[in-house]
Amino acid sequence: MAKKAKKSVAKSASVEKVIENAMTAIATANSDGEKAVAALSKVAKKLTAEGKRLSKKRATLTKRKKAATAKVKKDGSADAKKLLKTTVKELNAIKKDSAKSSAAKAANAAELKGLKASAKRTKAYLAVIAKADKVLNKPKKKRRKKRAKKAA
Repeated sequence: MAKKAKKSVAKSASVEKVIENAMTAIATANSDGEKAVAALSKVAKKLTAEGKRLSKKRATLTKRKKAATAKVKKDGSADAKKLLKTTVKELNAIKKDSAKSSAAKAANAAELKGLKASAKRTKAYLAVIAKADKVLNKPKKKRRKKRAKKAA
C-alpha cells in the first residue's frame, strides 16, 4: 500500500500574507474601478452632448429640406434643386453620424453599468472589512478581580 503524502499545515505568516494580498487586490480593484467609472462618465457626457448637437442639426436640416422641397415644387429652378440636393446630402450624413453616435453611446452605457456595479461591490467589501478589522483589533478589556466578601 502506497504512503499518502502528508498535507502541510499552513503557517500563520503565509496565511497573513494571503490575507494582506487579498486586501491589496480589493483596494486596487476599487481604485481602478472608480477611475474607469470617472473616465467613462466623461465619455458618456461627451457622447450625450454630441447626440444633442446632431439632433438639433437634424431638425434644422429637416425644416430646410421641407422649405426647399416646397420651393422646388413652386418654381423648379436649378438653384432650388441644388439647394434641395445638398440639404438631402447633409441630412443623410447627419443621420449616419447620429447612428454611429447612438451605437457608441449604448456600448459605453453597458460598460459603465457593469463598472458601476463592480465599484459598488468593492466599496461595500472594503467598508465591511474595515468594520471587521476595527472590531477585531480592539484591545482586550482588563477585568478587575472581584474582592472577596467579608464573612459576617
